[in-house]
Parts: sequence; C-alpha cells; structure tokens
Amino acid sequence: MKLSEILYLSAKNIWDSYYEHPFVKGIGTGELEIEKFKYYMVQDYLYLLEYAKIFALGVVKAKDEYTMRIFAELVNSTLNSETNIHKDYMKRLNISHEEIANAKSSLSNTSYTNYMLWVSQNEGLLELTVTVLSCSWSYKLIADKISEIPDSTEHEFYGEWVRGYISKEYNIANNNIINLVDKLGENCSKEEIENLKTIFINCSRYEYMFWDMAYNNNK
Repeated sequence: MKLSEILYLSAKNIWDSYYEHPFVKGIGTGELEIEKFKYYMVQDYLYLLEYAKIFALGVVKAKDEYTMRIFAELVNSTLNSETNIHKDYMKRLNISHEEIANAKSSLSNTSYTNYMLWVSQNEGLLELTVTVLSCSWSYKLIADKISEIPDSTEHEFYGEWVRGYISKEYNIANNNIINLVDKLGENCSKEEIENLKTIFINCSRYEYMFWDMAYNNNK
C-alpha cells in the first residue's frame, strides 16, 4: 500500500465528517450565508500566505532539481492560481485591500499554520510534504463531492469556488503532492510511518477546525 493510502485511511473518519459539515454542505446547496463565506475567504487568504511559505521551505530542503521544481511550481500555483479565486471573490464581496491588510488570523488559523511551519522547519522533507497533503487533497475530494450535486458547479455565487478545486490545474498540483509523498515515503520504517500518521491526523483535525471557525465566524 502506498504511503498516501495509509495516511488517507488513518484519517478517513475525519475526512468523511467534512462532507457533513454545515459550511461544506451550505456551499453545495448554495444556502451558506454570504457573511460566513466572506469571513472564510479572508481567513483562507491569510492561511494561503503561510501555506506558500511551507512550499518555499520545500525548495530549500529539496536535494534534487526535480523536487525543487515541484515545490517552486506549488509556490506559484498557490500565490497565483489559488489566490486568484480569492481575489475574484473579494471583489464581489467588496473586501478592500485595507481590510485584508488589517485582518488578523483567528486562533484556529494561527495554530494550524504554526503547527505546519514548526514541523516543516524541524523535521524532514517528507514530514513537510505531509503537512500540506491534508489541505490540498481534502479540498479536491470535497469539491468532487459537491460537484455531484446537480447545478452546484453552475451556482451563481459558489460555483466558481467548486470549479476552482475540481479544475485540471488544481488536480495536477494536488497529484504532485500525493506523488511526492509516495516517492519520498517508499522506504519508511514503521516508526516513521506512525509519526507521519500523527502529523497527517493533526492537520486533518485542523482542517475540520477551520471549517468550524469559518461557520461560526470565530476561534
């Protein structure tokens, strides 16, 4: 079994709960309150700026040009492709540059990104890659699930969000992360796998906390 499959199974019950979260379900039905989504967009934008730093650390820690290029592409796709979805929504939601500049990360957001950065700085390249896997992969699966709902991809407001995370470009970036985890983890010991599962489960829990934070506009 590939490492990515082992990690997925270790957190499957957490990931399955994402689909039932009222924030996620609200995007799928189109019934999510706009103010909740607005709060989420600001927090997620702040999250992505920290997320990109982890990919940048991957460039620094990589030991070959191929891996360096993967992380460099992930920095680019995060700062340009993914944040462009946010910038489009910010215009529609009348979120000003000043509002973004003055926004503060929630406690859940700060705790999550600090955890990923700590692991990325203090452990190896594989551990670093696993910290970003739960976010990248779960968003793909969540968007895939939502896209099964009739007309969800064409919803006048939330359709753009869904289409962004089921896009070919996002799928390529996500597959690069999964494939890199599997490549770097080919010869892991049982002890190393247990540590990686702990990191993956922790980040998966943080993902749920992020949806909760967004839905409740707090924490």
